Amino acid sequence: MKQVVNLTQKSVVEEIESVLDAYPYHPYQKAFAIPDLRQELIAFVLTRIPSFYSAISDGHISLEDVEQGSLAYYKLPRKSLEQQLHLQNLIHQGICLIVQEKSDWINHNVCETIPPACEASHWFG
Repeated sequence: MKQVVNLTQKSVVEEIESVLDAYPYHPYQKAFAIPDLRQELIAFVLTRIPSFYSAISDGHISLEDVEQGSLAYYKLPRKSLEQQLHLQNLIHQGICLIVQEKSDWINHNVCETIPPACEASHWFG
């Protein structure tokens, strides 16, 4: 019996990590480290690109390997520069859109509060 595996998601997640590395830690990397926001970004990108699947024989690779993404022999076809730039552009769009839509939530839950002793004094004007 064969299983159908979506190869696109692993590729998208890796590209998201690569793109996020170029953003400042606070608030972008910190915000998208939150599982719900990360999933929202992944879903944003996946709904805008075609998916690639592969049929895998049950005896050839374990379900555990599939779930962990250990698909060494089942890679996506090599992306052209245009496809890679399109994917990166979608990720940037998703980051901007999600940060814009969730800005109040992100400010409330991600922004660090500064202890009063460390805050700059307003006393000196």
